[in-house]
Amino acid sequence: MNAYHQTRDNTDSPEQMLSMLLGGAVEVLDISPHLHDTAVRRYKEVGTWLAENGSPESEIYSQGSFLLGTVVRPNTETGEYDIDLVCRLSLQRDSTTKEELKQRVGDQLAAYRRWKQRQGHADGPDSLEPRRRCWTLGYPEFHLDVLPAIPDEEHPSTGILLTDKKLHKWQHSNPLGYADWFRTRSELSRALLEKRLAASVAEVPVHHIRSTLQRLVQILKWHCMLFFADDTDNRPPSILLTTLASRAYHGEDDLFTAVRNVLGAMQHFIEKRDGQWWVPNPAHEEENFTDKWNEYPERRRAFLSWFDEINTIMDNLALTESRGLDVVYSQLIKSFAAEPVKRSFANYGARMKTPTNQRMSAIGLLSTTATGPRRKPNTYYGQHPGARD
Repeated sequence: MNAYHQTRDNTDSPEQMLSMLLGGAVEVLDISPHLHDTAVRRYKEVGTWLAENGSPESEIYSQGSFLLGTVVRPNTETGEYDIDLVCRLSLQRDSTTKEELKQRVGDQLAAYRRWKQRQGHADGPDSLEPRRRCWTLGYPEFHLDVLPAIPDEEHPSTGILLTDKKLHKWQHSNPLGYADWFRTRSELSRALLEKRLAASVAEVPVHHIRSTLQRLVQILKWHCMLFFADDTDNRPPSILLTTLASRAYHGEDDLFTAVRNVLGAMQHFIEKRDGQWWVPNPAHEEENFTDKWNEYPERRRAFLSWFDEINTIMDNLALTESRGLDVVYSQLIKSFAAEPVKRSFANYGARMKTPTNQRMSAIGLLSTTATGPRRKPNTYYGQHPGARD
């Protein structure tokens, strides 16, 4: 039998092999269960301290990729994870200003940090820094970006109001509602239910189980991060990729098949409303995830360039899937970062029989000196003043 098709039980199809290699690569970039649990303990302690020392009805909870389970390690020198949090104070809109809210949360976080230092606790934050909308608590392996917010009385019970980057106006958001929606999309997969059942037997926490949709979103985010490594201003926001992918997902269990199907349907969920590009927040229909496209057309052009690039990559992988692991490896390492790809191939090879392991060693797939180029946008889209936090 050709070594390409030979696995532990000789049942992997070419699509399954590609799914395992792609999934194994983004798994390397995912936050580890230990670090995840450490981060949760850290921000829960912050929330408890704030509630007991100044804001009795305050609440801190995660949002964004950490809450959704779609974290991808940043392509930076330190590789530290950025974990987005909401600090929700039970204040009425007319009882505070945006500036007062941000300063109040900052003062309380500073007091928490001083308390940790006075107590001699080694697990406290190393730093506290202001950002345009949030406050960042620095820890050795991750940052906690704490976003001040208040309840949105027009959208109970999970709607919140937060400030814009210039502290000019209140912005509506609903990260908990969005997470509920994303969870229902993930649960279209039958394989996810099977994983959860197996995990319950092994007493593995559900939040450490990744669905096909979660891995799919991580792949899109990973490639997008590399593609825009030198043009972060024009990089599409993660929430846009996540929303389009989730809407286009229809419960496919095979990861590679799911990626190709989602890419084939994603653009159908980009609307044009009264001449404006529009992708609504499924948890808050008035929020438009492509509002900046209307203000900065270069951002839409950048999105389309990235979209064409990743489509081409997946098409090429589909064409090379029957030509051997060395060809697939070559294609992946040209399109993604080298380290996760090498580790994924190594893990896959460990599950295969000896003839394939020998083949992998012979073509140098496990060489520690191999490197892969970072993808860069092939078009200059221009700069704009709306830089991210």
